[in-house]
Amino acid sequence: MVNKPVYITPEGLEELKAELNHLINVRRPDLAKRLHFAIKQGDLSENADYIAAKEEQGFLEGRILELEQSINNAVLIESSGNTDGIINLGSHITVMEEDYDEEETYHLVGATEADPTKGRISNESPLGQALLGKRVGDVVAIRAPAGEIRFRIVRID
Repeated sequence: MVNKPVYITPEGLEELKAELNHLINVRRPDLAKRLHFAIKQGDLSENADYIAAKEEQGFLEGRILELEQSINNAVLIESSGNTDGIINLGSHITVMEEDYDEEETYHLVGATEADPTKGRISNESPLGQALLGKRVGDVVAIRAPAGEIRFRIVRID
């Protein structure tokens, strides 16, 4: 696997570390106990508890590996405020969709932390890509299933 940079805020990195710690120190030992108990029950070929625990172990170990890689490849996004007037990772951007009067504010973050329901959009999303490098007053257009959507940049923080 290519070691691709994982753009993340300091808070997001701490969340990943906390999740990794929980998985390694709580979930993994609990799962080991479940597996040990299931093995003691005998015939593993028809043991539903054993099969379920082995599947869960695969997902758990995969998530642990994913978190370790993300943490090792982390590139911190500093949210020290926008001083140059250009949208960068970590910027808070207020936009207004053309033909609408309602402003929307987004925090431009890496894909790991993206959560559109919380206003956190990825730099890899169509809107995130369109906004990067732009200034207040610029208009960006993105293609959506319903057609082209245009946004005017109102403010950058």
